Amino acid sequence: QVQLVESGGGLVQAGGSLRLSCAASRTIFRFNEMGWYRQAPGSQRESVAAFTSVGTTNYADSVKGRFAISGDNAKNTVYLQMNSLKPEDTAVYYCYIDLPLSTRRFWGQGTQVTVSS
Repeated sequence: QVQLVESGGGLVQAGGSLRLSCAASRTIFRFNEMGWYRQAPGSQRESVAAFTSVGTTNYADSVKGRFAISGDNAKNTVYLQMNSLKPEDTAVYYCYIDLPLSTRRFWGQGTQVTVSS
């Protein structure tokens, strides 16, 4: 079991930046995958960025070159740096983690990001 808590969302003008944080409730020694999804009103949840235990990093085409996912093992925290934000980036952003031997994906509670034009 692990709890994830996101922070860093807010209101920003188009072209601005935000950094989202996702803090785990305990030290994560091993994981299969960690990342971020987002869900805009009336839309399905979509994958934004993820990295795996084998070192691969994946981004949605819509955020490539603008968003960057990173982690700080000492702080048990994953970050999503979002630059050059666009109004279409407006959504609730959720972090998640897939743990070895776990049958479920663990999610944070979500943080709202609103980009004004």
